[in-house]
Amino acid sequence: MATEPLLQLDLPGIPRLKSGKVREVFDLGDSLLFVATDRISAFDCIMPNGIPRKGEVLTQLSHFWFAQTAAFQPHHLLARAEDPLPPRLQPYSAQLARRSMIVKKARPLAIECVVRGYLAGSGWKEYRARQTVCGLRLPPGLTESSELPEPIFTPATKAESGHDLNISFAEAARLVGAGRAEQARAASLKLYAFARDYALRRGIIIADTKFEFGLVDDQLVLIDEVLTPDSSRFWPADQYRPGAGQPSFDKQFVRDYLETLSWDKTPPAPPLPPEVVARTQAKYLEAYERLTGRKLA
Repeated sequence: MATEPLLQLDLPGIPRLKSGKVREVFDLGDSLLFVATDRISAFDCIMPNGIPRKGEVLTQLSHFWFAQTAAFQPHHLLARAEDPLPPRLQPYSAQLARRSMIVKKARPLAIECVVRGYLAGSGWKEYRARQTVCGLRLPPGLTESSELPEPIFTPATKAESGHDLNISFAEAARLVGAGRAEQARAASLKLYAFARDYALRRGIIIADTKFEFGLVDDQLVLIDEVLTPDSSRFWPADQYRPGAGQPSFDKQFVRDYLETLSWDKTPPAPPLPPEVVARTQAKYLEAYERLTGRKLA
C-alpha cells in the first residue's frame, strides 16, 4: 500500500497530451491513458503536498460507476479496472496501478453537466440573492442544504483555469446545439437519479455532481471521472441537517484549514499539515468503502 503521494508522473516514450490539476493524459495512439495523481487543489491552487491514494479512490470509484451505469449510458472506458496493462505500459505498472484508465478518444462537449439535488455552494448563493439557480426559479423558503423539489440540470462553462461559470440552459444549447444539450440534460438527470438512490441506500447523500460527455462516432458517451468526491458533494445521510452547511466526504478539511490561515489564496499554496492530510485521506477512503462495499485493495 502506497504511503507517499504520487504528485508527478513521467512515462518516457509515451506522449503527454495534457496535465490538469489532478490528471495526466497520455496519447496511446488509438486511445488515451488517464492517470489520476494524488494532487489536491483548493481555491484553484494546487497544494504542494498531496493526499496519498486519492488518485486511486478517484479512478476506482469511476470504474465502479461506469460499470454500474453501462446498461443505460455508454462510456469511454476501453479496459476494466482488473484488466492487465498493455505491454508498452507494463514497465510503469507500479506507478499506474489502481490509478489509470485506458479510454476511447472522444470529442468533449464544451459544457460541464451539473445536476443539483440539494441547495449548496454557488446555487445557494444565487438562490439567496434571486431565488433562482442558473436562472431557474425555485420555491420560496428554502434554506442552505435543502433538498430541491426535484433535481435540476445547471450547466456550466469549462474553464481552463479558475472556476467554471454557471450558465443557462439556453446558453448551453447555443454552445453545443439544442439537440445535444437536451440529450446531455436527459442523460445527466438519469445518471444522477440512479446514483442518488444507490448511494442513499449506503448512507451517502449525493447533493450535486458534475458529469462530462463527449462524442465518439456521433454517439454521446460519458467521459472523464464520474461520481467521485472531487466531482460531487457527498454528505453522510445520518448527519444531514438542512439549514446549514453539511459535513462531507471530500476536501472540506483542506478548505477549512486554509480558511484559518492568512494566505491570500494565490500561488504558492502553503503545505498541508499531516493531520489535515490524514483526515482528508480517511474521508476519501470511507466514501469509496461505503459506496462499493469493499476496502480499496
